[in-house]
Amino acid sequence: MNTTKDILKTAMRIFKKEGTKILSTVLLMLVPNEEYGDKDGVYLFSDCALNENPGYLALSEIAMCSAKTYEKFTRKKAKVAMLSYSTLGSAHSKQTEKVIKATQRAKQKCPELIIDGELQLDSAIVPEVAQSKAPNSPVKGEANVLIFPDINAGNIGCKLVERLAKAKMFGPICQGLEKPINDLSRGCSVQDIVGTIVITAIQAQ
Repeated sequence: MNTTKDILKTAMRIFKKEGTKILSTVLLMLVPNEEYGDKDGVYLFSDCALNENPGYLALSEIAMCSAKTYEKFTRKKAKVAMLSYSTLGSAHSKQTEKVIKATQRAKQKCPELIIDGELQLDSAIVPEVAQSKAPNSPVKGEANVLIFPDINAGNIGCKLVERLAKAKMFGPICQGLEKPINDLSRGCSVQDIVGTIVITAIQAQ
């Protein structure tokens, strides 16, 4: 068995789509508690597997690409939250500045995209908290695409949700390749394998 990073680096060399600036991954998360986000329990998390510490340009590309992936899979409008430990200036650091700049760039390049950041997780998926912390946010506590600032946060976050919230997790699903090529965690179950096969078949259509 090989690591996700090794597999995807090889895939990128062979199948990278022309015009793709950065290869990234998403995880499809099916959360049984439908109280949060846009209330159907379907989320995309990115990037939890490949880009260790993307700069703001890469982070903005990941956000825009993940929104398109979400809309392709669900036929619903993506609502993107650029996650941080700060909500709209409640803290200041190089880490928060990166997320702010990535959000601004994504808004400039895709003005039709519903996106906001920097947002703490509760501001992103809990409408009551969003009303208090970010009352003018276009996401309104209904985020369905969660963009993590680095792989540490993303990997920890997805596995917490999978284990503690008993979510079903599928992926990593690759973005930016000519062919649908996806990976499985070394801790995957039979159900994970079947689900990833279905996702790959959908991408191939």
